[in-house]
Amino acid sequence: MTYLDTKNSKNRTVPISHELCEQLTDGIKTGPLFKSLNYPYVRTCIKEVAPGLPAGQAVHVLRHTFASHFMMNGGNILALQKILGHSNILQTMTYAHFAPDYLEDAVRFNPLET
Repeated sequence: MTYLDTKNSKNRTVPISHELCEQLTDGIKTGPLFKSLNYPYVRTCIKEVAPGLPAGQAVHVLRHTFASHFMMNGGNILALQKILGHSNILQTMTYAHFAPDYLEDAVRFNPLET
């Protein structure tokens, strides 16, 4: 899935599963899956189900939750950097502590241990 109108004006492609791709393309045949999928519409939908979120945090909470779970499921920090569109890996490193085996990987991939 490619996002064309991002905050930093750079296109960003995010990999999606085959099943999700099929669901999205099936929606094209029968009509749009979403009436609109821009920032104001998504923010409004989130505010309806979670009205207590601080101003400006509605969409950010989804991004943060995705990034956290991506790392908890063993995702690669460099892949996450690309998905989130971070220009600096330090921004993405805030999620590194969610990786369950990152210390084990440090030992397993240590070139001095082989």
